[in-house]
Amino acid sequence: MLKRIYAIFRARNLEFVRDRGSMSWNLILPIALMFGLSFIFGSDRAEYTVGVVQDGDVIDTSQHPFLQSRYIQFVAVNDLDDGFRKVARHQLDLLVRFGGDASYWVNPDSPKGYFVEFALRQADESAGGLLERGQIEGEPVRYVDWVLPGILGMNVMFSSLFGVGYVVVRYRKNGFLKRLRATPLRAIEFVIAQVASRLMLILVITSFVYVGTAFFLDIRMDGSYLLLLLVLLAGAVSMISLGLLIAARVTSEELAGGLLNMVTWPMMMLSGVWFSLEAASDWIRELAGVFPLTHMLSAARAVMLDGASAAEILPDLLTLGGMTAVFLALGALTFRWHPK
Repeated sequence: MLKRIYAIFRARNLEFVRDRGSMSWNLILPIALMFGLSFIFGSDRAEYTVGVVQDGDVIDTSQHPFLQSRYIQFVAVNDLDDGFRKVARHQLDLLVRFGGDASYWVNPDSPKGYFVEFALRQADESAGGLLERGQIEGEPVRYVDWVLPGILGMNVMFSSLFGVGYVVVRYRKNGFLKRLRATPLRAIEFVIAQVASRLMLILVITSFVYVGTAFFLDIRMDGSYLLLLLVLLAGAVSMISLGLLIAARVTSEELAGGLLNMVTWPMMMLSGVWFSLEAASDWIRELAGVFPLTHMLSAARAVMLDGASAAEILPDLLTLGGMTAVFLALGALTFRWHPK
């Protein structure tokens, strides 16, 4: 029995070692991720983000001692109403305005806002107590309300990419696609069928999770449920299409896993799943725009938290639609039926 176990163990190891593509991805991907994340987040990352209401983008740190605080990222806010919205949505931990009408605003449900306010009041006392505490207009957004779209979007991402990618690669590896090639079925027809099948499962599972979460946690929903469903459809189809594109020519499940991880991890870190990218560099926010999950979460939060209309989220929907068309076209053109 031990000999048989050892024989299978040895054969599987040799199979992995001889698959140079899979072995390379398993070695290179973790190193690449570490270098990438250290490059993006490796600098002295601010723990808190504070908006400063002013004209222009350059903040004069000499106007108040608080602006010289360490571990706080200060960002210029040119529109007061936009600043209120960002504080309510946990994109800013606190909003402050200096000058003749010196005031500050904080979300009472924000844990970070509580500590930033404490630091602000300490600095303000040393400056003579110039600031007055203001109230946020509208109902504050709890963190659970803000993070729920991110969690649901992350679930859609993993289900779309891995649920489709591994299946297609397994079909190709065991010869199922080769047998389908002998039928009148075209590549685009197979791709569309895979999209429709996975989309139905995602809609059912995500809807069940959302309904259960909303029932127990009383989740905020200011917009239209039909519009939110449209956002889910657009985002899921786009990411399913991306999964099919990745698996279009891959013949190894290990290589497929490496490629899918190369896409999912940056998307999960840079699409605003767990935290806002408000204080991130401009190029990081621009990089995040290439991921479908970023546009899906932006539109979903706009509908759920701001009651956005279809016209307001139309740019995100059009972007998702364009990505879907590109992914499907490339996936169909590069699709491989045979393992080799």
